[in-house]
Amino acid sequence: MTTDRSHRGTEPASIRQIAVLGAGTMGSGIALVAAIAEREVSLFDIDAASLDSAIERIEDRLGRLHAQGRLAGVAPAAVQSRIRKDSDLRGAVRGAELVIEAIPEHLETKRVLFREIDRMASPGAILATNTSSIRIAQIAEATAHPERVIGLHFFNPVWRMKLVEIVCTDCVAPDVVRAMQQFADALNKESIVVRDAPGFATSRLGVALGCEAIRLLEQGIASAADIDRAMELGYGHPMGPLRLTDLIGLDVRLAIMEQLHAELGAMFRPPELLRRMVEEGKLGRKSGEGFYRYDS
Repeated sequence: MTTDRSHRGTEPASIRQIAVLGAGTMGSGIALVAAIAEREVSLFDIDAASLDSAIERIEDRLGRLHAQGRLAGVAPAAVQSRIRKDSDLRGAVRGAELVIEAIPEHLETKRVLFREIDRMASPGAILATNTSSIRIAQIAEATAHPERVIGLHFFNPVWRMKLVEIVCTDCVAPDVVRAMQQFADALNKESIVVRDAPGFATSRLGVALGCEAIRLLEQGIASAADIDRAMELGYGHPMGPLRLTDLIGLDVRLAIMEQLHAELGAMFRPPELLRRMVEEGKLGRKSGEGFYRYDS
């Protein structure tokens, strides 16, 4: 696809108004860190209950961060005032210089959404996706302006994890990449820039490790706790791959593995143990049980 690369978008320093689409764990986390960084945020979801739950999670996390002295003297109420919930897509993206999509990992759903926001968003607005596995080009081709579509991959929990993976297609405009690097800086994050490919860099590496850890457990090589301790104590990982899978969600990990398996082959074939646990509703922390049990 040929495009006009003379993108005249918003200057990085002026990205003050952001729309976050999807009020799940990642969307609410992105909204939180953006509001802490003094950005005005419109948090969108078609489900009013999801929006209410997201605001509750944000308020709870702000209270904890404040109690820990991690808000640099900023009052939680001031941060909360910068987040507006919205169930109308057109209203959510109106005036936004940056739109960040954080909905579930389903290509066609994302393409439909990007087709809509491409029409609704302000001219020159940057359209970013938080996908962890889907090729950015596959999403961008649904728009009339693929030069302003980019991957902006945050990590869970967003308020704690320092990394943002910026994923670039062949046609993304250079000033869009620079804007996202500076935006990550403004959120007090470290960024890496990678080429658009299945799983990018982080998901491909992380899923490969997680997949093998589940196979070790499936084959009875070691317990979940010992597999995790092996990576924590032997390799310095802050959290073992099975506990991390519980945090991410077994269903989310399964969807990513299936995507990578389809594109990259047998190395990423989901273990039958993972499929069985998802079918049984053992999704990790959010369901109260995964590779570990959690108090409600």
